[in-house]
Amino acid sequence: MPQDPPPPPRFGNAAPKRLMPLLCVYSGNLAKVPYFQLGDIASQLGFDGVDLTVMIGGHVDPRITNVDLVRAFEAVRGSGLEVPMIATNIFGPQDSTAFPVLYLTGRSQVPLYRLGYWQYGNTVPIEQRLVQVRQDLVQLLPLAQRSTITAMVHNRAGGFVGQSIWDTQTVISTIDNRWVGYCYDPAEAMIEGGLGWEAGLRLALPRLKALVLQDFYWAKTDAGWTMTKCPLGEGMVNWEKFFAIVAESGFTGPISIRQDYVVPDALGALTRDLEFARRHVQRAWTPKAPR
Repeated sequence: MPQDPPPPPRFGNAAPKRLMPLLCVYSGNLAKVPYFQLGDIASQLGFDGVDLTVMIGGHVDPRITNVDLVRAFEAVRGSGLEVPMIATNIFGPQDSTAFPVLYLTGRSQVPLYRLGYWQYGNTVPIEQRLVQVRQDLVQLLPLAQRSTITAMVHNRAGGFVGQSIWDTQTVISTIDNRWVGYCYDPAEAMIEGGLGWEAGLRLALPRLKALVLQDFYWAKTDAGWTMTKCPLGEGMVNWEKFFAIVAESGFTGPISIRQDYVVPDALGALTRDLEFARRHVQRAWTPKAPR
């Protein structure tokens, strides 16, 4: 008899449907904090959860996941926070750490993992490169289903597969959206597509699993125009429009706040980014009173 398909991933330890997104800190921004203190520090800063780095140089080394990964989840949850997603450098089944990382993460009821970045490079045609990436993803599917965890492609600008959303859509359009989706970043989308970011966002919405929040502006220097990351609200992202579109879609997944800029008071700036994001989320997701 045919077996029933595996259930879709749950969102952390909570009910599958939320009223508002969960605001998380990208743990790479707290790199000096050991994983057993992450939950306490993130809670003190006001976050709801942690986007945990599981990569060499991250909070959990994927080569020794049996020792640290589950302990890291337990430490964060022990502080009353959730771990709805992890960030990895996994590209495909050829990665020897893929099985232990995904299996332990999924079985720990963490439903989402962000994939690594495939570079386009100049050695093969674009169409062939996209076929290669699709093959990697398809080969990861059995492991994702066994582990009950969903892969996410982050739209990172600068020569990476997924930078424009349209290229990722070509790769994943026929794959069950329970197992592969988007981790959408409005800053990276605007860096790559300028005023065309909205069309890419609307294309991603049916498969939107999580968000990464950053901001940026273009600065003219002696070397020419330079992309410069900055605190949320100080750059070029149209936050009102962005959050309105995402809220209208019914999205209630995790939001990871990432700080890729340098300031003297990094923790203070991270707290201000959180406050900025929370104000916009509460405004956009609060039901409007009928007139």
